[in-house]
Amino acid sequence: MDGYEFDDDPARIDADAAWKYLSTDAYWARWRRRDDFDRQLASAWRVVGCYAPNGSMVAFARAVSDGVALAYVADVYVLNGHRGRGLGVELMRVMVEDGPGPDFRWMLHTRDAHSLYAKLGFAEPEINYLERPSTRANVPPAY
Repeated sequence: MDGYEFDDDPARIDADAAWKYLSTDAYWARWRRRDDFDRQLASAWRVVGCYAPNGSMVAFARAVSDGVALAYVADVYVLNGHRGRGLGVELMRVMVEDGPGPDFRWMLHTRDAHSLYAKLGFAEPEINYLERPSTRANVPPAY
C-alpha cells in the first residue's frame, strides 16, 4: 500500500494523534474527555494503527472483547488526506482477520462507511439482537 504500514503493537499507537482526531473530527467521540479515551485505550483488547511512510499514524481502530467469542470495534478512522487508498478496508482486515479473533462475532456502530464494512462481512443485525442505548445525555444516539 504505497509504503503504509499496519501494526497492532499498542506501544506504537500515537494516543495524541488519535485523540486529536477523535476529539475534533469524529462525530461519535466528541462527547468524551481525554481521560475517558486514555482509559479506553489502556483497556483495549486490540488496537491497530496505520502509519504513513514518514512514520506518522494516519489511521486507527480499537476493539474490546471477551477474548473468546465476541469483539466490538470502535474509533475507526482514516485521516482525510489519506482516504481513497484502501487504508480503511486494510485497517479493518488487519483488525478482524489477522488478529486473535477472526472467527468471533464482530460488532460496531456507524452512520457511514457501510460498504467498507460489508467487504469484511458486517451486515444488518440479526433479528435476535437487542441493545440498550446509553442514558448519558451527551452521547449521540446510534452513532
